[in-house]
Amino acid sequence: MSNILFSHSYYYQLDPKQWKNKMPFPPLGTLYAASLLRNNGYTVSLFDTNLIKSPVTILPIIKKTSPKYLVIYDDGFNYLTKMCLTNMRNACFEMIQIGKKENCIVIVSSSDATDHYKEYLDKGADFIIQGEGEITLLELINAIENNQLVEQLSGIVYKNNTEIQVNSKRTVLVNLDELPLPAWDLVNMESYQSIWKQSNREFTLNIATTRGCPYKCNWCAKPIYGNRYNAHSPEYIVKEIAFLKEKFGVSRFWMCDDIFGLKPNWVQEFRRELDKKQLKISYFIQSRVDLLLKDDTIDALAKSGIEEVWVGAESASQKILDAMDKGTKVEEIYEATRLLKHKKIKVAFFLQFGYLTENKEDIRKTIAMVNELQPDNIGISVSYPLPGTSFYEKVKDDLKLKANWTDSDDFEMMFQGSYSSAFYRKLQRFVHKEFRKSQGFRNLKSILHKPSNFTFEKLKSIIKLGYYVPSALVDRLSLKLSGNES
Repeated sequence: MSNILFSHSYYYQLDPKQWKNKMPFPPLGTLYAASLLRNNGYTVSLFDTNLIKSPVTILPIIKKTSPKYLVIYDDGFNYLTKMCLTNMRNACFEMIQIGKKENCIVIVSSSDATDHYKEYLDKGADFIIQGEGEITLLELINAIENNQLVEQLSGIVYKNNTEIQVNSKRTVLVNLDELPLPAWDLVNMESYQSIWKQSNREFTLNIATTRGCPYKCNWCAKPIYGNRYNAHSPEYIVKEIAFLKEKFGVSRFWMCDDIFGLKPNWVQEFRRELDKKQLKISYFIQSRVDLLLKDDTIDALAKSGIEEVWVGAESASQKILDAMDKGTKVEEIYEATRLLKHKKIKVAFFLQFGYLTENKEDIRKTIAMVNELQPDNIGISVSYPLPGTSFYEKVKDDLKLKANWTDSDDFEMMFQGSYSSAFYRKLQRFVHKEFRKSQGFRNLKSILHKPSNFTFEKLKSIIKLGYYVPSALVDRLSLKLSGNES
């Protein structure tokens, strides 16, 4: 059967902040699609752009393999792809044009192409897949191979002569276990391991146990997996873990679900399945503070090997959380953090500044929460309007000059918020300094209390107090966050 060259349009080297971290993850969504097509008789290969510098490097691969299809299938489990960064969009446009010059049928599946299909079709793409893509892709290629019409095929957009044809939406896949395990063998795992060594972190692979998120935070877009929540069985996931551990020697995993463990008793069953297979792993997840407080969730996570939980804290202002339709309470952030720490589980906060109506008192509350709760890590962003959200609808008239960041460190305020882009860029640096400052003092106190707690890493953070203390003070005064200014 016909050759399919799979690729995607996220290039870590075109996103300097992420490349600097040296912790790249393989394109999991792409691997799912490639596996399904291969299981249905197609010859598949992968041009993995994650570690590549330029789209032009795909040209010799196309010339060598002569694929009939170039499928640019983005990893929808990578939250960065939802941001539709212009560096990646332009790279995808270039890949489309290269594919067309080499007579490939070009098919694109991504968040950005779902939202902006006209631009992708104008660049030469033959078909855009909207939403969850594996089954749609299989049906589309089967139809082309059998010279069948595609007018009634759900989930695609294409040009019918000069008119754009948008077909009906695809029904989401409910039983995720119908999908074969991702095609991990297509990945050059040694190249990933080599990059990870530079981070001084244990090599980690990404696994998705679920798809979608049923919560309705009004700034969060779900162009691929939607406002639903379907889960693989614990047996499926443990089978995948066992394979990855045996094949690549991996014992640490990033569970890249939007929300991990929402299905009742899933975490508890997962732990039992790991015990049954005698698998010892460590992993980290994203979750919600209200979910973590349900039943024995934190206890079950601790027993199954959890290392760290990233929670969408966002803000310590209840006014802002309510404006976001977050559905959580500030006191839940405090309680979940306390319980996680009690179980020796690391806790990390996603923080978001710049939401509509935010003032300096809201900002001060969030900084105070970070200093008081002392999470193990933080990630900071400013509010980012994504198509398909009610937040986007509120600010879309402000997006005439710029609607997407260039890369993930852009930090441009693309709408008329309370403060300027320069303010929020400085705020991001300041909050990180405050965080590092609190870490340094905590480590100093720990060593003074018990000298055996000494590590060179802790010593380094204490020494850096000589920079962070005065620098943070200067930033605080510059940002006018010391008093009651609004």
